[in-house]
Amino acid sequence: MKSTCSRRELLQIASVGAAASLAGVPGLQARTAQAAAKKPKFHLGMASYTLRKFDLDQALKMTRRVGLTHIALKDFHLAMDSSPEQIREVAAKAKDAGLTLYGCGVVYMRNEAQVHQAFDYAKTAGMKTIIGVPNHDLLPLVNRKVREYDIKVAIHNHGPGDKVYPLPATAYERVKDLDKRIGLCNDIGHTMRSGVDPSESARKYADRLLDVHIKDVTAAEAKGSTCEIGRGVIDVPKFIRTLVEIDYAGIVSFEYEKDENDPMPGLAESVGYVRGVMASI
Repeated sequence: MKSTCSRRELLQIASVGAAASLAGVPGLQARTAQAAAKKPKFHLGMASYTLRKFDLDQALKMTRRVGLTHIALKDFHLAMDSSPEQIREVAAKAKDAGLTLYGCGVVYMRNEAQVHQAFDYAKTAGMKTIIGVPNHDLLPLVNRKVREYDIKVAIHNHGPGDKVYPLPATAYERVKDLDKRIGLCNDIGHTMRSGVDPSESARKYADRLLDVHIKDVTAAEAKGSTCEIGRGVIDVPKFIRTLVEIDYAGIVSFEYEKDENDPMPGLAESVGYVRGVMASI
């Protein structure tokens, strides 16, 4: 006979016990059962900036090695000025590796030519999302391109010191009246470094949340830096629960910026931590 229980078994037992203890409270049993039945609708992915010191083939293998199924490529791995043939070749490599090439970014759009280039690049690769930073004056053009190409643009915040989109709130105010396919990529590390709770930010702007860059940081201030998820100041379990509660169904991509020459140990620890949180929900 086993004398010990796994962590998941303990959590299941605790959930059953809690539900039973609340059974006598009018209406609460049904609400408890409904909450317990809600599971994550999102997928975990890789922001390839994590693997910026490695070539494309290595990046694809490393992504699969940590069990991720979706990837967004930074231009280190697929240059923005690549030919259509080169773009299609890379897309085929990602597919052969068992990965869904869902997007690209972060893509900076500082002039009209870069907007057109970004959409043609994404369309050729079969990407559904551009994680981007379009200058404010280019948003009307981005709005037209989104409607023409049916490709989403998730605007990425970069925290303290960023004069374009420091916070998801900054981007939201700029895009709230535009096409719904223009929204936010909430980089929760930069959000936290700005002193804003990522969970509250995700909940407040849920209607425009199109992508997530997940990480942890050492401090809720500008000097905070990336660390292994679970070792920093972000309440990641709260954030994951928030994504479930708002029915977020996009991609949650790991952007692990620490240890750029040897990211795998910290990346694997971070992925494992998030999977553990998801399993406990």
